[in-house]
Amino acid sequence: MTDGTRTTESGAAPLETGTARVDAWIWSVRLTKTRSVAATACRAGHVKVNGERAKPAQQVRAGDEVRLFHAGRERIVVVRRPVTKRVGPPVAAECYVDNSPPPPTPVEAAATGIRDRGAGRPTKRERREMEHLRGR
Repeated sequence: MTDGTRTTESGAAPLETGTARVDAWIWSVRLTKTRSVAATACRAGHVKVNGERAKPAQQVRAGDEVRLFHAGRERIVVVRRPVTKRVGPPVAAECYVDNSPPPPTPVEAAATGIRDRGAGRPTKRERREMEHLRGR
């Protein structure tokens, strides 16, 4: 078969050798749970390819840097192999090089001080407690 596709060693999923849509690639290598989440992230401006904001249909090829801000964390990956079909975790890990900063520890994540939506401005008492925790 010489249509530009090849299969993995197990013969399971076809792998493209040229390019792939950025939303499909993000989903295929398991950076997002669904393709629609990947496309929504692209439309919202949370995906950049080589430093430029990417639309869902933008093509990625080997060597491109993809930055994805998803689930409160930035993922920085370099495309090693563009794929269009969702692959298993071991194969997906071979399709990119992860240059992301390490995820924050639970202590660091809790220290960011996230307020519930609609909670409004902190009261004077809450502000004093926050200042006391900060050591001021």
